[in-house]
Amino acid sequence: MPDIHPLSVVHEQARLADDVVVGPFCTIGPEVTIGSGTRLISHVAMDGRTTIGERNTFFPASVIGFVPQDLKYKGEPTQLCVGNDNTIREGVTLNLGTVQGGGITMLGDNNLLMAYAHMGHDAKVGSNCVIANGVPLAGHVEVQDYATVGGLAGVAQFVRIGKHAYVAGMASVDRDIPPYTIAVGSRPCTIKGVNITGLRRRGFANETIFALIEAVKLWSDKERHKDKCLPEIVSRLGDIPEVMEFVKFISASEGGCIR
Repeated sequence: MPDIHPLSVVHEQARLADDVVVGPFCTIGPEVTIGSGTRLISHVAMDGRTTIGERNTFFPASVIGFVPQDLKYKGEPTQLCVGNDNTIREGVTLNLGTVQGGGITMLGDNNLLMAYAHMGHDAKVGSNCVIANGVPLAGHVEVQDYATVGGLAGVAQFVRIGKHAYVAGMASVDRDIPPYTIAVGSRPCTIKGVNITGLRRRGFANETIFALIEAVKLWSDKERHKDKCLPEIVSRLGDIPEVMEFVKFISASEGGCIR
């Protein structure tokens, strides 16, 4: 049976794995499902159609699966899905999705969401990401695997942040951030270069890193028209898979990418 503190309120219809630990002053609603090894330290509130995977840790005052902060929401049965091995620190808020945005907010595996971070409705965060203190991810935001968003950076709705990207603290992000890059600044947010430190830590070959540096230099050159820039990158560096990912991400952008 789950280890539920007597000062917590867990709805009888909630489904908790046998080894879930629920500390004091937590509330868990009827449509919540919590997987094996997950721990709620204290003062955690969970509600809505929320599915929590295995071995997650929720720190005090986190608010999980409540209704989205969207005036269009009219009580539809939307969802929040959290994967495995995530650390959710104090005061983090994860909202349900909306019908207009696909109906589901998703957090992958092995992520760290630091204190007071927020995932808005229909946001998608991949795996192995770090979302630092006080970062609000607005509705429909997508953060791809191994991305890091620094403290107090603001991310506007519908923005995508590519894999292995690093967004500096207090940045103001209103356009897509290409993968493998470092983004800095506030209106405009711009590319500072390649996330070399992050890529080296993850074992990327020097050849790949050097190719990405060259690709980012070409993309960041304001003298080159962006429509001509991408074919030039492909012609020079198209044999490097990571460079092609960089190009495809930019080509698929609907709201534009920073340069």
